[in-house]
Amino acid sequence: MSETVSARSSVLFVCVHNAGRSQMAAAFLTHLSGGRVEVRSAGSAPAGTVNRAVVEAMAEAGIDLSAEVPKMLTAEAVQASDVVITMGCGDACPVFPGKQYLDWKLDDPAGRGVDTVRPIRDEIETRIRALLAELLPAQ
Repeated sequence: MSETVSARSSVLFVCVHNAGRSQMAAAFLTHLSGGRVEVRSAGSAPAGTVNRAVVEAMAEAGIDLSAEVPKMLTAEAVQASDVVITMGCGDACPVFPGKQYLDWKLDDPAGRGVDTVRPIRDEIETRIRALLAELLPAQ
């Protein structure tokens, strides 16, 4: 029998604009987990669109972010998540008991070209692979 939805881990990635780091992290986790992890991303002050250099860098990694739209961070999204990973949202991220909080210090790709975004993308992928090893240990 397959897992029930409630048995899946749920991860929320948060950054200020939800246009770069959190979008890349959510896309990598969705892609690499094969649907075994419920993934959300949001921003405390969402931008109008995902950063073009981020879309280009992720396309180079085989992941299409062109249809993604930045989303507003809500208390409900935090409450529905087991793990909340912040990337520079500071005090704007609501804190609820019983959640695991991680803060990933990553350069902000805002206003930068694809050459500068690639190392940020690669660091995020490395961290996502480590997170997956914790969330989905070998069985």
